[in-house]
Amino acid sequence: MNAEHSSSIIPIQFYNTLTRTKETFQPLTPKTVRLYTCGPTVYDFAHIGNFRAYIFEDLLHRFLAFAGYRVLRVMNITDIDDKTIAGAIKEGISLREYTDRYIAAFMKDCETLRLAKPDHLPRATDHIPEMVQLVKTLLEKGIAYEKEGSIYFRISSFPGYGQLCRYDFNEIKTAARTDADEYEKEEARDFVLWKESKKEEPSWETEIGSGRPGWHIECSAMSMKYLGETFDIHTGGVDNIFPHHDNEIAQSEAATGKLFVKYWLHCAHLLVNGEKMSKSKGNFYTLRTLLEKGADPIAIRYLLLTTHYRDPLNFSEQSLQQAFNTIRHWQAYYQRLDFPVPEKPANPVVQSAIERAREKFSSSLADDLNISSAVAGIFEMMKTTNIAFSTGDISPQDTVALKKFLLEIDSVMAILDPQKEALPQDLMEQIMLRNTAREKKDFSTADIIRNELAKQGILLEDTPFGTRWIKQI
Repeated sequence: MNAEHSSSIIPIQFYNTLTRTKETFQPLTPKTVRLYTCGPTVYDFAHIGNFRAYIFEDLLHRFLAFAGYRVLRVMNITDIDDKTIAGAIKEGISLREYTDRYIAAFMKDCETLRLAKPDHLPRATDHIPEMVQLVKTLLEKGIAYEKEGSIYFRISSFPGYGQLCRYDFNEIKTAARTDADEYEKEEARDFVLWKESKKEEPSWETEIGSGRPGWHIECSAMSMKYLGETFDIHTGGVDNIFPHHDNEIAQSEAATGKLFVKYWLHCAHLLVNGEKMSKSKGNFYTLRTLLEKGADPIAIRYLLLTTHYRDPLNFSEQSLQQAFNTIRHWQAYYQRLDFPVPEKPANPVVQSAIERAREKFSSSLADDLNISSAVAGIFEMMKTTNIAFSTGDISPQDTVALKKFLLEIDSVMAILDPQKEALPQDLMEQIMLRNTAREKKDFSTADIIRNELAKQGILLEDTPFGTRWIKQI
């Protein structure tokens, strides 16, 4: 994932939630990006709303590598919080046994959706010492305090609190506290760093007392362990802005006296048929339920990928079908490049179309990951070069250049099946003969060839971008 596609770094701009402006990206270390992406809380199977965020983070990771950066990426796994503990208690099993199940499922889902692997996938329960040390520092500075066995962050000690969400916290009573891992904006108050031991809950004996970490301290401790006290990019969904990310900033910067993160990127919500996803509405989908219904995983990836990350994404059966049709056409076009073409000089029209698409792909994604514009440039190229295919004005040099370009951009898109075995020359020629027959409206001959190929285990699908074959032998 860190192979450079360019001899020089592509300039990038990102919309920074912290400043509410689009900024030129300048990493702390030249040519290296230290990236923290919010991972799963493993109390259940991840749903498609979760994967909307994870695929946005995957696009960011992949494009940074495409742009020439070395990416050091951390994705946390929250395996201890109110939800995971409640689930383990309900089933009468250990927290580790309960969360191991969902971590394994999550990793399998990530593989199914072709998500790039982070460099580090730290589990919260494996990093208790780092959390304890961070809480201890805050206690020593007088920024944290103990009350009835738990330790809280004193919000009044951090004047910049709420800089991400920009809410007005003037009404907050400094004496108020919350032990809940998640809470609404009107409930903001001193938040828990370390929770006192409770019956049936897992706990650790430490120098700050017996108990367990609060949710927010986990990400600060793990991100700073692997990326340093200040790092480049932190991502998540808009629902993480407050309280989670604001609390991360407060406790991290209060402890170190340094800027925590330079750039904050947040993706918008996913809707299902125009409504918020909810089990009570019957529109709640995990990846697994969609696959059981026959959905193509790469169509799901494409659908979640190709709406700009800061725009709400509406998920529906119709949009999923459209995504499936698109990846089918894309694959058909790629497979068409293996068809035999006449020996002739390279077509400058084709070569120019490739360069325009390459420039548009790079410049669009460099503009705050404008994926819609990037993909539009690819389809413009396909349209132009299909004309060259239809007139026979295409050379082996052209098809080689087209295939090379598609594989380049697929390092970002990850929707092709580039390992699909090419067919033997005689079968490729049969498909070409069938295409010629169809163009001459000789559908009888075309059907005969299709049926003969089917007997040999080669199924054909006709798309606007050429004929796609599916090898079933």
